[in-house]
Amino acid sequence: MKTTTTLLMMMLLTLSVWSIAEATTPTAQELVERMDKLYRLDSSHATMTMDIHTPEWQRSMTMEVWSRDMDYTLVRILTPKKDAGIATLKRQNEMWNYFPKIRKVIKVPPSMMMGSWMGSDFTNDDLVREVSLAEEYDVVLDRTQPQYLLTLTPKEQTVTVWGRIDILIDKTSLLPVHENYFDEDGTPMREMIFSDVREFDGRQLPAVMELKPLNKEGHLTRVTYDTLTFNTEVDESLFTLRNLKTLK
Repeated sequence: MKTTTTLLMMMLLTLSVWSIAEATTPTAQELVERMDKLYRLDSSHATMTMDIHTPEWQRSMTMEVWSRDMDYTLVRILTPKKDAGIATLKRQNEMWNYFPKIRKVIKVPPSMMMGSWMGSDFTNDDLVREVSLAEEYDVVLDRTQPQYLLTLTPKEQTVTVWGRIDILIDKTSLLPVHENYFDEDGTPMREMIFSDVREFDGRQLPAVMELKPLNKEGHLTRVTYDTLTFNTEVDESLFTLRNLKTLK
């Protein structure tokens, strides 16, 4: 499960956010590298709540997430009870899901990285952030707007459904405010709104990310960070298929 953010683990869907009072204006590359590590740094451990809203139904789940650099992510659902234990593991370029009810590990093929994670509007790619924005996108910075505007276009070798990503960044805090995602024809397909800036482990970060698909009326997924710590003791050995099935 891999923008924003993490998702998702963002998310789901990213900026190496220490308290920032830069003497010089940041470059486009510096800003996009910060976005890559916003909720990660060298390692991180988080608990979060995901609320999914559609015209037909609503659901909420809590989950625990561990990450190490950009290469390793482990996500485990804690509640509700019927989903508890479902987990996602990313190791470098590979990803697996574990479903405890059937006691089965299923590898996620590259073709499914843009698929929905657990029925949310976040994709597998959002949750575990397989793609580095700094490495996979060309970026242009517009400083003339009230907020910094980063325009990202995928490089020729980048595998993505997005033709362009626009990111608005607050000029004082250097925190993201809003993201727009466009298809290859330039049609806006979804937007992400960042809000509720809080202190996590000595860093100011948006605690809430709301993802809204613009082609699905009435759909919205909200991720709220409940706890978040950085540079914790997260060993590479945590990110194994065995832990995917047994970690409590």
